[in-house]
Amino acid sequence: MKRIFSVFLILSFILTGSYSFAQTSVINTIVLDAGHGGKDPGALGTGRYSKTEKHIALDVVLKLGKYLKQNYPNMKVLYTRIGDTFPTLKDRTDLANNSNADLFISIHCDSFTKSSAKGSSSHVMGLRYTEANLRVAQKENSVIYLEDNYEENYDGFDPYSPESIIAFSLNQTTFLEQSILIAQKIQEQFRDRVKRTDRGVKQTPLWVTRATSMPSVLVELGFISNEAEEDFLNSDDGQTFMASAIYRAIKDYKRELELSDFLEENLVENEIEKIDSIKLYDKKEIAQNKVEKLDSTKLYQKNESVQKDIIFKVQISTSLKPKKIGNVENYEVGNYKENNIYKYTIGSEDTLEEVKELRKLAVKNGYADAFIIAFLKNKKVSISSAVEYQNKKQ
Repeated sequence: MKRIFSVFLILSFILTGSYSFAQTSVINTIVLDAGHGGKDPGALGTGRYSKTEKHIALDVVLKLGKYLKQNYPNMKVLYTRIGDTFPTLKDRTDLANNSNADLFISIHCDSFTKSSAKGSSSHVMGLRYTEANLRVAQKENSVIYLEDNYEENYDGFDPYSPESIIAFSLNQTTFLEQSILIAQKIQEQFRDRVKRTDRGVKQTPLWVTRATSMPSVLVELGFISNEAEEDFLNSDDGQTFMASAIYRAIKDYKRELELSDFLEENLVENEIEKIDSIKLYDKKEIAQNKVEKLDSTKLYQKNESVQKDIIFKVQISTSLKPKKIGNVENYEVGNYKENNIYKYTIGSEDTLEEVKELRKLAVKNGYADAFIIAFLKNKKVSISSAVEYQNKKQ
């Protein structure tokens, strides 16, 4: 009877999209980035409108944020700008990283010398890029030349140098799988619901998707050098449709990961219920073993959690499904599961100084985009919060 009820519950979950059974949310914090702004107008369009790319991007971002807050009141929605200001690319990515965001979405409009070019595309960081994708990369990355001290802020990165772009591209694979998933869902919504020409998901060497430590996508809403698309994107209906499409894509992304998590938890529970003749303490032991199989990190081991309030680790990779990663020199790779995403780490260090050295080791071994994470009493926290806690304890 319990099994029948479980199946019914899962089917209800799938059909209704109800999330009352999900234990955690995949997206607790999202950063919405309206491209360009202030002294950087972005693409100018055909000249028939006073608004340029920076205005359209902001209008769509604000509408998207409103949909998210209405439907997910507990979700933290952060904006890189809410007016006609000019945050640097570094400002934008720093906001996302410092807020421990779970998703970063940057909104833009495309432009080309040929007015016949049309369609929407979504760009993630990756190595498989074409000449057309490099055009987008150069357009979006070249904004750094409007910034003061750009050479210092961007480590000598040159948006127009093929060598610089290749070196830059090799440094980001950690969140590629999740970034592609959300990008695909955005393109599906644009194509199927808003009837936009689908230019697909592109792997493009963009600064804002490279420098963020979470799944990230840059969305090109359409070509404002094309009169028909410019008319659509300047209209209130057009902006509403595009914002709604991105919102639905986020909802689908969230639903897919949380549903997977829900089904996995129920499968574990069903395996436990099969053994109905064992004692209560045996059931608890089996349940604990199942949890440990799903999450092999040392984080939840009792002896470690008692001994250490603060733990620093180096995150080297993520995936939507479990995978095996070999040791990094003498360091065994552990994993923990957060928001239905498997995250792979090395180390369990007491101090920030120690973990910084460990990150250097990870980079040396091919994990160039590895970064530091911290836990306070088994709960993930920002690096600054961990350090502040340690200072207070001294």
